[in-house]
Formats: sequence, structure tokens, C-alpha cells
Amino acid sequence: MCKTCWVVALILFLITTGMANKFMIKGSVTKSNDQRISLLLEPNEKGLLLFEMKTFLESVQKITNGLVKDDMQTIADGDLQGGVKAKNEVPGSLMAKLPLSFKKLGFDTHRKFDQIATDAKEKGDKEHSLSQLDALLQNCVACHAGHKIVTPSDN
Repeated sequence: MCKTCWVVALILFLITTGMANKFMIKGSVTKSNDQRISLLLEPNEKGLLLFEMKTFLESVQKITNGLVKDDMQTIADGDLQGGVKAKNEVPGSLMAKLPLSFKKLGFDTHRKFDQIATDAKEKGDKEHSLSQLDALLQNCVACHAGHKIVTPSDN
């Protein structure tokens, strides 16, 4: 191959690697004054994430209600809205702005909701579901402790 082809291939590789790093790993972020990572989002993107968090909270309440009433069927049949199918509603343009740390917690949280519902159906063990809920809430605490959402108008 000619030298020019190698140089062009190397340049394209470096550009692709840089873009992948920006859009898949780092996202659109900055450090905030409280040591959390600020997610720089447009108001409609912020609204979408806040809606998703509200949905998580509603699912947590449904799980808690089922545990309090010792009604595992409510948890099992609940089709918890925080599950994996909910994450498919997040547009790719927003996903590109989110750092890998946020995405990992988000995907794991969606999986945890699904696992709670599955295990409630298969095991029917209240203590097990309560332990799973504790692990899920640890994700929520970690995410809120490490990230915050800001919009251009917040500056």
C-alpha cells in the first residue's frame, strides 16, 4: 500500500477513536462546583431524564407497596416501568451526551427492575425482593451523588 493510504487510514482511525471517546465514554459533561459530573443537556433532554427518574420512583413505590402488603404477585405482574424496555425510548442523540458512568448505572438500574419482577414471580421471596430493592436504590444514590443535570439556562 502507498504511504498516503496509510496516513489517511491513520488519520481516519484517530478521528473515529476521538469521536467514539467523546460520544460513547465522556459525553457532554463538565465538573461542577460540588464535585459531581454536570450533564450538559437541552431542556427537553433534561425533562426526558427527569421523567425517567419519576418513572423509576413510581416503580419503587409499586415494589414497596407489594412488599408491605405481602403481595408478591403485584410485583411480579407489575410490568415495572423502570425495566429494560423503558431505556429504548431514550434517543441516540441524548445517549451520546451521557458519560459512560451514567449509562452503566442507568442500564444496570433498568436490569435490576426487570430482575426484581422476574424473581418475585419465580421465587415469591419477600426478603429476596427487599434485598434487590436495596441494591437498586444504591444505584439511585450513586447516580445522584455523582451526577447532576444542567441546561444552558442554568449558567
